[in-house]
Amino acid sequence: MKPLLAGLLLALAACGQGTVLPATEAPVRPVVIAHRGASGDMPEHTLAAYERAIEQGADFIEPDLVMTRDGVLIARHDLYLSTTTDVAERAEFADRRRAQMHDGRERSDWWAEDFTLAEIRTLRARQPFPGRPKDQDGLHPVPSFDDVLDLVVREAGAGRIVGIYPETKAPGHHAAIGLGMAAPLLEALDRAGLASRGIPVFIQSFEPQILDELSDTSGWSLVQLLSGGPDDPPLNRIDHSGVGVNKALLFGPDGTATDFVARARARGLLVHVWTLRDDAVPPLFGSPEAELAALLAQGIDGVFTDFPGNTVSRLTDLQDPPPAY
Repeated sequence: MKPLLAGLLLALAACGQGTVLPATEAPVRPVVIAHRGASGDMPEHTLAAYERAIEQGADFIEPDLVMTRDGVLIARHDLYLSTTTDVAERAEFADRRRAQMHDGRERSDWWAEDFTLAEIRTLRARQPFPGRPKDQDGLHPVPSFDDVLDLVVREAGAGRIVGIYPETKAPGHHAAIGLGMAAPLLEALDRAGLASRGIPVFIQSFEPQILDELSDTSGWSLVQLLSGGPDDPPLNRIDHSGVGVNKALLFGPDGTATDFVARARARGLLVHVWTLRDDAVPPLFGSPEAELAALLAQGIDGVFTDFPGNTVSRLTDLQDPPPAY
């Protein structure tokens, strides 16, 4: 048995998980998706974070996308800017702070939709997670989606094919304020010429409406995100390439596997799981190795991870390459 796989299976057994794959049947390695870049090490959604993830061997980098006032896609996880940039310390933008509804509650903040791209470019990124390195805070600008695409194109030119896995954040909200996301997203992908360079693309969203729109106008692979909440579309109504699923949906309270992966497979869907965080492993597993083992035993196709280098390292001895999408 390959050493890493043996260790993973032993870790799985130690966690009290269910049936594992026979020792002679090593699974194809799942793709490693750098969640917000190498966000465990660097300020998220910066070119430096994406570059670090690529250096660490990630198969995809994942930019979350929101829009500026002038209709430009930028890489931010949130519609608001206070947690991931220095905007609160910028006197010239003090009057931009305002309250609006967000996730069912009123929040007072600085919103990307109130800034032009030129203004966004003056901000500097920060690490939002407590306990993670802060030494890069204040050094890196907020990139546009075009900037991120330029990065993967440059990597392809150097012989390193890394996929792009953008998420449209709150597309319904953006559409309501006159900032539809589908057309600018597709135009950016077309401008970059990814298809001709063999760069794989997944487009993901929690909101099924934009995926339905994209399915009518795009040939890219589409992924429906599922959190396990009441707004999730039923699995039997998802007709896209795959699902990006909250890892909690794959396990019962005692750690045994649910039937989620089997039901997704019956629909012909890929299963990509979010999010592996070495600094926030669920107590059920106790270690990143055991958590990964439990997921591998279910035959998942990909993992979102904040620490892509560590995840790649744990998968190194699985000889089979990830599938070509």
